[in-house]
Amino acid sequence: MKEKVRHTDLSAPAPALRLIDAIVLIVGIVIGAGIFRTPSVVATNSPDQFWFVATWVLGGIISLTGALCYSELSSAFPNAGGDYHFLKTAFGKRFSFLFAWSRVTVTQTGSIAILAYIAGDYLAELLPLGAYSSAFYAGAIVISLTLVNILGIRFGTGLQKLFMALQIIGILIIVLAGFLVEPTTTVQMSSRAVDAPSNASIGLALIFVLLTFGGWNEAAYISAELKTGSRKMALVLVTSILIITLVYLLMNLAFLNVLGLSGMAASEAVGVDMMRATLGEKGVILIGLLVSIFALTSLNTTIFTGARANYALGKDFSPLAFLGKWDKEKSSPVNSLILQGVIAVVLIVFGAFTRNGFEAMVDFTAPVFWFFFLCTGLSLFVLRKKQPDVPRPFKVPLYPVIPFLFVAFCAYMLYSSLSVTGTGALVGVALLLTGWGASFFRKPMDDIR
Repeated sequence: MKEKVRHTDLSAPAPALRLIDAIVLIVGIVIGAGIFRTPSVVATNSPDQFWFVATWVLGGIISLTGALCYSELSSAFPNAGGDYHFLKTAFGKRFSFLFAWSRVTVTQTGSIAILAYIAGDYLAELLPLGAYSSAFYAGAIVISLTLVNILGIRFGTGLQKLFMALQIIGILIIVLAGFLVEPTTTVQMSSRAVDAPSNASIGLALIFVLLTFGGWNEAAYISAELKTGSRKMALVLVTSILIITLVYLLMNLAFLNVLGLSGMAASEAVGVDMMRATLGEKGVILIGLLVSIFALTSLNTTIFTGARANYALGKDFSPLAFLGKWDKEKSSPVNSLILQGVIAVVLIVFGAFTRNGFEAMVDFTAPVFWFFFLCTGLSLFVLRKKQPDVPRPFKVPLYPVIPFLFVAFCAYMLYSSLSVTGTGALVGVALLLTGWGASFFRKPMDDIR
């Protein structure tokens, strides 16, 4: 028995992350290229400037309620599997297998491919390589960042800090240009200008705002790797959400100051239009580089956290045991990183021939994502009842009000995503059902931890 325990300890994640590392990872994964895509949709569905700004504030508040729930779960049940571990503890291995299946086949690898394509699209504009430039760049980016994470956690987090430093500079340039530089061109904006939206839908606006806020829950996957222990997860999550909300507000106010609400609603690329209006064509080149950096920052963290869920799956199911190997020297799940990278590259190749866009991938992933987000919220109630004696360094304040609000909102988002997405959602659900069928044939490994 002692030999088994020793072996398990050697192959498990070791505390290697400082608080600042964790905050950088979470802020980096959330503040991505989506902030350059979604503001125009939010503006289209906002009746006036007040509601436009209020929707972003509401997105931060909703994310904060979720972060408080995740803080309790992460501090009480720290594990590299994150949501996977919470769902397994609350609902059993078959259900957690379904979650891990969905991440591998739908949500996580799909997110990696989308982010890689965003960076690839902008790099292709700066230096085209032919008909499939975006795919070449996207594939090269995924392979490169996967190799970076295979080299080890210190190298990976070091690169993330570099990306974040460049990202902070980019945010400052955008905000300063939006508030301090007088627009030098008005023709483009006036030709795009439209009246205030008449088909405003705050609910739809909120869907896209929360899509832009998405990713903070990835903190759960690094809860076992904090040097200070999981008791500090609440500090990591709350600090990250506050930083993210502040950045989003400043960037959107900058866009709003230059373009106005109707100008944003009419724009297909608010960042490009704002920078062209303030800094000219040089600003357009600059925004292309900034969007690429934003996408790379999110992509690097998505690769980092995604492989850890695959690692947890490999620890529990013998046919996938190769995923459950942890390289202690590099402090990373090397096999999980490799499989994740291969699947993402396959999706990129597929995307090179279909190219049905960002919206199609949102259709594909959103219902599955919100279903499991809802279930993770419910797991908080289940585990309070099922394991009341487990030490909880952090407890959600105002329980059960805040967890109930989070669960209710997840249910609303699940309904909204199913009603809006249509056919794309059916494909994602079909893959989920395939995973449910596969779960009956899996061979659970004995839990020796």
